[in-house]
Amino acid sequence: MFGTHGFAQFNAGVDFPVIVAIIAGLILLVILNFLVLILKYYKRCPSNRILVIYGKTGSGQAAECVHGGARLVMPLVQDYAWLSLEPIRIEIPQRPVIDGDKVGIRVPQFYSVAIGTTTPLMQNAAIRLLGVPFEAIRQQVEDIIVSQLDQLIDSIQTGRVKTDQDSFTNVLQDALRPELEQLGLVLITVRYE
Repeated sequence: MFGTHGFAQFNAGVDFPVIVAIIAGLILLVILNFLVLILKYYKRCPSNRILVIYGKTGSGQAAECVHGGARLVMPLVQDYAWLSLEPIRIEIPQRPVIDGDKVGIRVPQFYSVAIGTTTPLMQNAAIRLLGVPFEAIRQQVEDIIVSQLDQLIDSIQTGRVKTDQDSFTNVLQDALRPELEQLGLVLITVRYE
């Protein structure tokens, strides 16, 4: 069919360097798009935040939490959000407390909590606090502290808890720990006025 003469005519109409340039341009375009995609979705996590990657994480957990590292967030199958590690300060109004011996005692008034950086605490925070406004988180923590304080004050008034300041603070911290850990939080400080 095609003799040597027909093949020579077909080749004469196509410019080989143009085809190579078009293919090289397309390959370069694909590589540049891939690099832009990687740069756009490669997220570095500063030390005062937690990067929460959710969607298809493959880890068998609701989200993947990263503290002090970086991850590539896969577009279309994953998304990300941030949790702040900044302390939340809570002030509880001073209330008079009288123990079983009719002696007035002081109750801590200032508290600081923050999201913990261990894996279970970060997971709890990602599940329960992600997307929750700061004021709502602060209110939840305040409610937990007030509830535990009320229970301890009842214990003091019935004489079940020692009334010296160190013992009371230790008992309060032990009572708050499991409640706060459910939210992914840790108690940083307890201060008296």
